[in-house]
Amino acid sequence: MTLVGGTAPNINTSPVQLESRFQFAVSVDCVIFGYENNMLKVLLINCDLPEFKDRWSLLGDLVLPDEDLDKASYRILRERTGLENVFLEQVHTFGDVKRHPAGRVITTAYYSLLNIRDHQLKLLNNDLHWHPLKDIATMAFDHKKILDACYATLQKKIQEEPIIFNLLANKFSLRELQLLYETILNVELDRRNFRKKLFTTNLLTDLDEMEANVPHRPGKLYSFNHAHYAEMKKKHFVGIDF
Repeated sequence: MTLVGGTAPNINTSPVQLESRFQFAVSVDCVIFGYENNMLKVLLINCDLPEFKDRWSLLGDLVLPDEDLDKASYRILRERTGLENVFLEQVHTFGDVKRHPAGRVITTAYYSLLNIRDHQLKLLNNDLHWHPLKDIATMAFDHKKILDACYATLQKKIQEEPIIFNLLANKFSLRELQLLYETILNVELDRRNFRKKLFTTNLLTDLDEMEANVPHRPGKLYSFNHAHYAEMKKKHFVGIDF
């Protein structure tokens, strides 16, 4: 934790306990997006401060004295979920004076993307749950503001870089991919136009396999071509504008 004027308190310590212990603190909050059952979800924890009783908050913690922001974000993700080596990117710093009832806490938000089915989380607390993004109306602190900012960044970023594939299994159909884009962008995309634009990127590898055990006509399965994307980045990848 990075503090001025005191020792390192827990971020959820009550205002009374913190009143004379620090002037300001620096924290990191992680917005962890997941995709499951055709829904975009976010991982939240029940806030234990009486001021925010029965409200949910993002996964966050104070930054250690010898820790930079990026390292803090990965540490928090690892400690709270057990996840390592996943996509994580800084979005924005939030510094409203009264954003935390315990005192002045300046926080930097990061967002992460993962496929819920393929990642076993280390859920140490029963109050840690996946919530459909569309169902979240209010949150503790200014975390709804942070969540909205990260979601807006995600909507923009998936059209600039192929980070969306972090939310899918290694093998996926074009139907699954289009539905994911539509879910995140909150739009309905033309099937023919979507596929035409996608194939021009050469980001997909046809696996010569078909879907199995699906309630609709089986579609071809594809994988993301990491090697080709690496080559494209060297020449400047322009993204996919839907």
